[in-house]
Amino acid sequence: MFSNMGDMSKMLEGMQESASKLKEDLASKTFSVKSGGGMVELSVNGNGEVVDLNIDDSLLEDKDSLQILLIGAINDANKMVQQNQQSSAMSMLGGMGGMNPFGGAK
Repeated sequence: MFSNMGDMSKMLEGMQESASKLKEDLASKTFSVKSGGGMVELSVNGNGEVVDLNIDDSLLEDKDSLQILLIGAINDANKMVQQNQQSSAMSMLGGMGGMNPFGGAK
């Protein structure tokens, strides 16, 4: 697969650069979800870090409903982030000039 160690080194450097760029790209994206008809609004970045949370005041007196809506919003946001990370990683691998670093067919 590699004609010499220099080729392998160049490929690894390229992969590291791509991974760094991917991480930066993910951090710059924001995903927003609502639950309970908008009573809970949650925004996360592409790395899964919460960047904003809004809770309707009426939920502050209903702990059980608040917990259920928060769990739903967090789970929905996590799914969005995971799907985006997977598609971004596949795009990165697809853009490596046809090289498959895992040795199998592309």
